[in-house]
Amino acid sequence: MLKRLLLLGMLGLVLTMTACQNDSQGTDGWDAIVEKGYFVMGLDDTFAPMGFRNSSGELVGFDVELAQEVAARLNLEVRFQPIDWSLKETELNSGNIDVIWNGYSITPSRQEKVAFTEPYLSNKQIIVVLSDSDVIDKTSLAGKSVAVQKESSAYEAVMAESDFVDSLKEDLIQFDTNNEAFMDLEAKRVDAIVVDEVLARYYMSLRGEENYLVLKDHFGEEDFGIGIRKNDEIFLQKINDAMNEIKKDGTYDAIKSKWFSQN
Repeated sequence: MLKRLLLLGMLGLVLTMTACQNDSQGTDGWDAIVEKGYFVMGLDDTFAPMGFRNSSGELVGFDVELAQEVAARLNLEVRFQPIDWSLKETELNSGNIDVIWNGYSITPSRQEKVAFTEPYLSNKQIIVVLSDSDVIDKTSLAGKSVAVQKESSAYEAVMAESDFVDSLKEDLIQFDTNNEAFMDLEAKRVDAIVVDEVLARYYMSLRGEENYLVLKDHFGEEDFGIGIRKNDEIFLQKINDAMNEIKKDGTYDAIKSKWFSQN
């Protein structure tokens, strides 16, 4: 009898977990978002100027302001949740966040895991070295060390060029944040970093552009989009509609000029 009770209890637990998983991954979440009155935005809170903490510790940035504007037009609140960027798709599909929105590049591998909104900003994966470096292009990085952020589109873009990777001194060095990659570059522990242009330009403008050199070679152009669970089709359309309104009435350009005026 005890064994039967234990088996029944375990069966009940499995059914409950399966139901929760199906609810998160199998049905559109728009009604649930409306009911609770907010959506949760997952972000890397070191990714300036898209989403980062200012000197007062407040979350600010281009994507932060865009998300706030979209939420207002949907009569919702947006709540910000800093996440481990290497686990972003897991956080989304497990239901811990509702959107990945923080300079999130649209790539084929990511499209297999999440649905994307329409693109809203162009970007490029650039190579940054110190101004006194003898590196002038990809070829001259042979035998040298290169750093990227973990699970980033920069990592994907570099790894796609196998001949380049094979020419390096060692495997790509990976950091949790782009800021850490920049600090290792400044300390001359790596010879170059590959990073999103929007972040790099902003970072260099604060630290002194004369200290760095951006190579003409790069690892491709891309677009930023907002990542949403594949089953959240209504929510996806709502965000697309709101973003289109923001672009048409000039709000998008006003927010963009605030964060990209120096670039």
